[in-house]
Amino acid sequence: MSMDRREFLKKAAMAAAATMAGKWALQALAAETEELGPHEPLGAKPGVKRWAMVIDLRKCGATTGCTKCIEACHATHNVPSIPDERHEIKWIWKEKYEHAFAEQISPYTEDQMKGREVLMLCNHCDSPSCVRVCPTQATFRRDDGIVMMDWHRCIGCRYCMVGCPYGSRSFNFSDPRKFIKKQTADFPTRAQGVVEKCTFCAERIDKGQQPACVEACTLQGMFFGDLNDPNSSVRQLLKANHSLRRKPEIGNAPQVYYLV
Repeated sequence: MSMDRREFLKKAAMAAAATMAGKWALQALAAETEELGPHEPLGAKPGVKRWAMVIDLRKCGATTGCTKCIEACHATHNVPSIPDERHEIKWIWKEKYEHAFAEQISPYTEDQMKGREVLMLCNHCDSPSCVRVCPTQATFRRDDGIVMMDWHRCIGCRYCMVGCPYGSRSFNFSDPRKFIKKQTADFPTRAQGVVEKCTFCAERIDKGQQPACVEACTLQGMFFGDLNDPNSSVRQLLKANHSLRRKPEIGNAPQVYYLV
């Protein structure tokens, strides 16, 4: 079918307008992102707590098969136990040392560390990429550094899962309530179609308690405290020992530290 000159110019103008509109939208988005920028590290602001966790791999992982911390966490927060690994929901889980610290492993890594089970959880980063990409602010960072989730605002887009470089988030493909063995009324259950993750037991922290995983650990391998307090257990441990963080080169500034 032929097209006369007037119709051609009309369609060309419409295409150009659409292109420019798309360009302007991208520029606006880029400007907004640049304006918001990454969250500034909390540092040592007066009167502000900065919660962090220290996991001593010299103790935690030394006992093969110990899952007390995982069981305590999942029972406290109504985390479902789904048989299908593709739909698994996990707040705390274990990975091999060489998988957890793939970028820091070398042929000269101590043999005792290879194959060692490492606890994994949300790193509650100072500059959390998951927060920056969430379109509904369903995931957000509190003033004390804990990265939280509002499950009522989550629309299940899973942008936060893509944005998290640590694989710390799980998506409820099915109704999780069907897979809770023993439900506790002290913590809300989630619905199908939302993302969930570790919250550093914020509901317990606000009451002056320790996270459920730390409280359940009998190996004295997990510690939780205020990094802004020089006398806290976490500050003292980090001062006296060499520690690792997962993927620090990315710039998220994770606040879960591992002693090796």
